[in-house]
Amino acid sequence: MRRTFLQGAAMTVAAAALPKASGAQGTAPGRAGVVAPVPPAARAPITLADFGSFHVGGRDFVIAGQPTREVLFSPGGQPARVDPNGTYLIGGMYAGYMIPSPQHGRFPLLMWHGGGLTGVTWETTPDGREGWQHFFLRRGWPVYVSDATERGRSGWTMIPEATGGQPVFLTQDNPYERFRIGDGPGSLARGTVLPGNQFPADKDSYRNFMRQNVPRFTTTDELTLEAYGALLDRVGPSVVMVHSQGGFFGWRAAQERPDKVRALVLVEPAAVGDISKVAALKNIPMLVLYGDYIDGDARWPAIRANGMRFAEAIRAAGGNVDVVNLPERGIRGNSHMIMMDRNSDTVAELIQDWLVSKGMWA
Repeated sequence: MRRTFLQGAAMTVAAAALPKASGAQGTAPGRAGVVAPVPPAARAPITLADFGSFHVGGRDFVIAGQPTREVLFSPGGQPARVDPNGTYLIGGMYAGYMIPSPQHGRFPLLMWHGGGLTGVTWETTPDGREGWQHFFLRRGWPVYVSDATERGRSGWTMIPEATGGQPVFLTQDNPYERFRIGDGPGSLARGTVLPGNQFPADKDSYRNFMRQNVPRFTTTDELTLEAYGALLDRVGPSVVMVHSQGGFFGWRAAQERPDKVRALVLVEPAAVGDISKVAALKNIPMLVLYGDYIDGDARWPAIRANGMRFAEAIRAAGGNVDVVNLPERGIRGNSHMIMMDRNSDTVAELIQDWLVSKGMWA
């Protein structure tokens, strides 16, 4: 089966140059190496059977012994006395869903984002193209996009005793250099990128990306994992797609609830699961994707090597893990934000082919 998928993926790359069928997310040829978005009017409408949102998870947290204070909630209003003591509900998680009609995915597709980001990762691209939420929705997948605990629409618990640490927020230079977009220190100021880089790094697009960045904690993994578990419990057996920091949660959630994860797609996972529980993953097909420029990066060779060791441990336990280094397939120029790169549709087609090969789509 693995050989069949690898051959099929190579065919997908070649087919990416052909016109898209009606209803598929389209792109138009632009200047060399650039993909221009097809105007919205040229896309077929998406038909939904249902859509909505909900929150799951969370735990009670008690604060005591704090002084009360007066708060003016709006200009010109009357001051209110606020007592911070009491029981708080923290660690809830937001999820929005869209159910297409007709439906071809055999299971819901859950999309979990990376660190310092929210579900917007999957919803759009910085230069205004449709995101992977649309791509897979157009192919008949019920798509669930969530915001991890303490981020975005899940809210933010600013109680040090509850979070156990201080949030981390990034300068504009940090992702440009660390996400394998720019060609080294000072590249944002220079406006230079790695040769052939596919991320939409013009000034306006990159500022759009930075607007999506949010503070993150490095101390709330347990809360977040609990919430992802609650999401799986509510939605039921699903295909889970994760990115970067989400790799940790994807592997760990699959280890804790192997009956709820039918397949796992890991886009540049930045962390691994519990090595003592790899046997729990043996019946879950997995696809791990890595982009370009890794060998010349300061951090990513070690991160990828950790992922490869974890994948080998899963295989040794009887599991199935397909690993794709995109440049080896002729798919070049991908940054860490693969789902936002200008060739994101090509990578999404590869993932779709893999899911089909694993019987997840009909």
